[in-house]
Amino acid sequence: MPRLDQIAIVAAGPSDAGDLARVHVRAWRETYRGQLPDAYLARMSPPLHARRWRHQLTRAAAGDVVLAAESAEGLVGYCGAHLLDGTDRGEVSTLYVLRSAQRRGLGRRLLGGAARVLAANGACALDLWVLNGNTPADAFYAHMGGVAVGERAVRGWGGGLRETLYRWSDIGDLTRV
Repeated sequence: MPRLDQIAIVAAGPSDAGDLARVHVRAWRETYRGQLPDAYLARMSPPLHARRWRHQLTRAAAGDVVLAAESAEGLVGYCGAHLLDGTDRGEVSTLYVLRSAQRRGLGRRLLGGAARVLAANGACALDLWVLNGNTPADAFYAHMGGVAVGERAVRGWGGGLRETLYRWSDIGDLTRV
């Protein structure tokens, strides 16, 4: 795996949809094994997710951002974020780094980059939801200064799942990482 200084963070575009889908499916299988039903994870389809990513990236609204972490071997992570309508907050909707590229500071760089884009588009605070039981993610976001401020039920996957809302009341705390 390349060193952190060998990974570039770039804005993703529609042509990155296939690579984003590949990382998405692999990261979900790595992250949620034992939390989400095995049958669901096995059915995840890179071609289906590529279509979803292409659709999302071609219809992005002002303030939407998808950052991709690229190494010489290809994409190893990504972060997607957007402005929340009618508020001064942004939301990170997705942040995944392949297990082989974790613990190198890449998640910090992706989160900080997304925060800078959102702040430049008017966001003053940042929200992010984490599936309960994802202990490594909880620890990472708490380490990054996120405060758990709420919880909600998650639809799908057979029910019974919950997620926790992490909030940075001052997005500036993340723009400096």
